[in-house]
Amino acid sequence: MAPIMATRARSRMSRIRPTPGWRRRVHSSGSMIRTLLAALALAALWLLAPAALAQADKTEPAFDLVVRAPDALRTLLEKHLELRRYQQVSDLDDAELARLVVLADKDARELLATQGYFSPEVRITREPGPPRPKLVVAVEPGETTKVAAVDIAFEGDIATSPDEDAVKQREGIRKDWELPVGRNFTQAGWDAAKSGATRRLLARRYPAGRISYSLADVDASSRQAKLGLRLESGPVFHLGELKVTGIERYDPVLVPRIARLPVGAVYDQEKLVQAQLRLAGSGYFDSAFLFVDPAADPAAAPVQVTLREAPLQKAVVGLGFTTDGGPRASLEHTHNRLPGIGWRAITKLKAETRNPYAQTEWTAIPDPDGWRWSTLARFERLDDDRLVTYSQRLRGGRFKTGENIERNVYLQYEHSTVDNPNNVVLTPQDTGSGSALSANYIWTGRYFDNVTLPTSGYAVGFELGGGITLAGDHKLFQRTLVRGLWLRPLKVGRIQLRGEMGTVIAQHDAQIPATQLFRTGGDTTVRGYKYLDIGVPLPDGVVGPGRVLAVGSIEWQRPISWKGSPTAFEHTLFVDSGAVADKWNDLRASTGVGTGVKWRSPVGPIDAALAYGLRPQKLRLHITAGFVF
Repeated sequence: MAPIMATRARSRMSRIRPTPGWRRRVHSSGSMIRTLLAALALAALWLLAPAALAQADKTEPAFDLVVRAPDALRTLLEKHLELRRYQQVSDLDDAELARLVVLADKDARELLATQGYFSPEVRITREPGPPRPKLVVAVEPGETTKVAAVDIAFEGDIATSPDEDAVKQREGIRKDWELPVGRNFTQAGWDAAKSGATRRLLARRYPAGRISYSLADVDASSRQAKLGLRLESGPVFHLGELKVTGIERYDPVLVPRIARLPVGAVYDQEKLVQAQLRLAGSGYFDSAFLFVDPAADPAAAPVQVTLREAPLQKAVVGLGFTTDGGPRASLEHTHNRLPGIGWRAITKLKAETRNPYAQTEWTAIPDPDGWRWSTLARFERLDDDRLVTYSQRLRGGRFKTGENIERNVYLQYEHSTVDNPNNVVLTPQDTGSGSALSANYIWTGRYFDNVTLPTSGYAVGFELGGGITLAGDHKLFQRTLVRGLWLRPLKVGRIQLRGEMGTVIAQHDAQIPATQLFRTGGDTTVRGYKYLDIGVPLPDGVVGPGRVLAVGSIEWQRPISWKGSPTAFEHTLFVDSGAVADKWNDLRASTGVGTGVKWRSPVGPIDAALAYGLRPQKLRLHITAGFVF
């Protein structure tokens, strides 16, 4: 059995014969008249060229080409057969047409071989006009060639290394091979499988890897293909120092502390990409590019970092609308390096009917362990149609953002003053009027396949806090909040489960500020209810904050197709439920059901949902943008 190499389908392009053009002779002293005549001639040629080309396009073809084959193969042959090149040759005689028929037979078989048909029946006949001869290419492709055996071998470090990562990489390349036994053999599939195996080799440990040998051994008579591939890994690469270019405005220590690529770490393309994204998304740089040269010293390969710095200051003006808060306008100013201390300051002003606020947050650059100092001051007004809460918050602490885990430790002072427009007799404990000093710890873990448009994965988070009230008698209190979200793909679409549970432990007469208590309802919690409409029932229909919280949601997300092709839109069905009270025994669920449409936009999901609240017995429209956990 002689080995036959599958040939690649080539893109045919018409050859353009050079036509006689103007030749200009260069003399030691030029004539002004000759120069002028040459310029006029060139101008005339330029003006007449479109007309000449248009006339050439009207040339009648020498013959018609008809391909009779299955749809996919007919498209391939009509596009790539060499016969197409000769249709515009008007002076073909019978002998030349006969020669083209012979060449077309071989050409058609080569094209069919790229699709896995190595023993087709090809008949090319010439039929008379009118108005001109017709060349008919009839194809019976026969059975496709199947992959009968695959042999993937390795050379270099990956072939002999006992390291667990190397073993997993070898097994992964074999397991993820894209042209397994039993699959139809095609040239495109063979090329894609080799490219995929090479990508997996280069993705970790071996950036200098390559294909040292490959063979597709095809037996046309038995319609079987035996595939052989040998990958040369080269040595294991370890990262050296960062070689940074393009940083002038900011402190150079920013780059290694944000990139988090320690010297000596094993080369991993995914970690380089994540470091690049962290740098580009840090706010200090408009763009970042990281590169490890495969020709570098594998024991300590320098990481080339090319940066383009962001402006020292920027301001962003925004206009928007939410179904919870109505129309809004915002102004955000960022100063990336405050004089004297080098911290970043982000100041936000938001004008909104229900929840306007002003906030400024200052953060230091990360230390060698990735922790940052931060301070925050926030002043806001919250109007829920029953109570108007004015609150002030001062915070200072440290936070650290890792690949999946975010941690925040801080001290906080907060003060809340609640107005009662309806003059209902309420106590500070009912409304959340008060002030407190607390210590807090927040931990959040996100494990999604995509941080902005997740389709699978999960996230968990908890908040632990404790402190003392400062209004009235000083009372100790403790606050706990646990959250979770889970996305699970199904055969059709995916299911999303969301839950939240919280509690505040304190004496009954403690004047705990409203910002430490719980209310729920609205676009991102329990749909079918107004913003913060679920809480502790008070006289005259007033809803106050409570000390215990429970929220749960189940949502089915199903892709929407158009003419058999998937789109960026999804249909959702959901049930949300939540409750707030002062005691666990007093919890009474408020439930909303509904349906909506989700647009998976390039910048994140945008949801529009119509929900029916079972308690108020009303429909509400909810519109949200972005994915936040």
